[in-house]
Amino acid sequence: MFGGGGMNPRKMQQMMKQMGIDVTELDAEEVVIKTADEELVFSDAQVTRMDAQGQETYQIVGEPETRELGAGDDGDDEAAQAADAIPADDVAIVAQRAGVPEDEAREALEAEDGDLAAAISRLE
Repeated sequence: MFGGGGMNPRKMQQMMKQMGIDVTELDAEEVVIKTADEELVFSDAQVTRMDAQGQETYQIVGEPETRELGAGDDGDDEAAQAADAIPADDVAIVAQRAGVPEDEAREALEAEDGDLAAAISRLE
């Protein structure tokens, strides 16, 4: 990071803390970087967030898989991801509170970007 050479990692942490730098390891499952031409997909990457005086910097260590944009994109991927992004517990809560079937609750949650209160209001 700073090239501390043979410096003791604990001493390095203390020095960074004194300078107001906070380093956190993130438990990332996947990192995707989209460019104009392609996507770089890091699976099982080591991700570190460094906060120095309010400025956050992320470091990604790993080997990316390169995918061309639009490869395998049939338009249904986005809808499938949106459906997967809504937790089943949220669907059950909205269905119970609004007294509707779960498929209606899921549709309302998707329309309201996962906002439980807004989905319930929409259905009542």
